Amino acid sequence: MAGTKEIKTHIESVQETRKITNAMYLIASTKLRRARAELDNTRPYFEALQGEIKRIFRTVNNVDSHYFYPAAGAPPLEGPCGCLVITADKGLAGSYNQNAIREALKLLEQHPDLKLFVVGEYGRRYFAQRNIPMEHSFLYTAQNPTMSRAREISALLLNRFDRGELKKIYIVYTDMESAMSFQARTTRLLPFHRTYFSDTGEQPVTEPFEFLPDPRTVLNSMMPSYVSGFIYSALIDSFCCEQNARMTAMDSANQNAEKLLGELSRRYNQVRQSAITQEITEVSAGARAQRQRKDR
Repeated sequence: MAGTKEIKTHIESVQETRKITNAMYLIASTKLRRARAELDNTRPYFEALQGEIKRIFRTVNNVDSHYFYPAAGAPPLEGPCGCLVITADKGLAGSYNQNAIREALKLLEQHPDLKLFVVGEYGRRYFAQRNIPMEHSFLYTAQNPTMSRAREISALLLNRFDRGELKKIYIVYTDMESAMSFQARTTRLLPFHRTYFSDTGEQPVTEPFEFLPDPRTVLNSMMPSYVSGFIYSALIDSFCCEQNARMTAMDSANQNAEKLLGELSRRYNQVRQSAITQEITEVSAGARAQRQRKDR
C-alpha cells in the first residue's frame, strides 16, 4: 500500500494536470467565440453572392458552365477525383480528428485514385505514417483560418479543375449542427448541381437583365469567389468544432481530476489516520510495558 508521501506526490501531480486542462478549456472557449464572430461577419457577403447566382439561373434557364453538372441526359463525369481533408494540428479534441479521417478513408474506398489535399498536421501525420499518398499538403497551421488561406486553397483546386486534372472535388470537414453536437461530413465541392442554386419559392424574373459580355462569363467569374467562401466557411466550421470538442474533452478531464483528487484525499486521510493510530498504539504498548516492569 502506498504511503502518505507517494499519495501526496500523486495529488500534487493531478492538481498540476488540472491546471493545464482548465487553461486549455478557457483558451478553446475564447477561440470558439472569436471564430464564430468571424464567420458571422463574413456570411452576409457569401449569402448575397449565392443570391446573385440564383438570380442568373432564374433569368437564364439554359446557361452553361463547367462548374455545374451537365444537363440531364449528358454522359456521366468520369475521371480522377480530389478531396480536401480538414483536420486539426493536434489531438486532445476527443474524436474530432478521427471522425474526419474516417470520412476520408470511406471516400478512398469508393475512389481508389482519389487525390488528397490535406489541411492540418494531424491529418498529414496520419496519412504519412500509413504510406497513403497525398497530392498536396498545406503547410500552414489549421489554427485561426483566414480568407487569404481559403483563397490559396481554392486557387490550387480550381486550377486543377479548370485544366481537367480533377473531374470532381470533394471536401471533408466537420459541421457544427448545434452548440453541443457536430458531425464529420463529405460534400462534393465541384461541380455543383444546378438544383443547389434553384429557388422554387420565387417566381421567375420578368424584368430584363443584361449580362455583359454574356451570362456564362458572368457566372464563371462569380464561381471562384463562391468556392473560396465555401472553403472558408468549412475551415471556420471545422475550427469551431475542434474548439468545441476540445472544450468537451478538457471539461471531462477536469471532472475526472476532481473525482481522482477526492479518492486520493480519502486514501491519504485513511493512510495518515492509520499511521497515527499505529503510533498511538505503539506508545500505549510501550507505556503499558513500562508500568508492568515497575510493578514487577
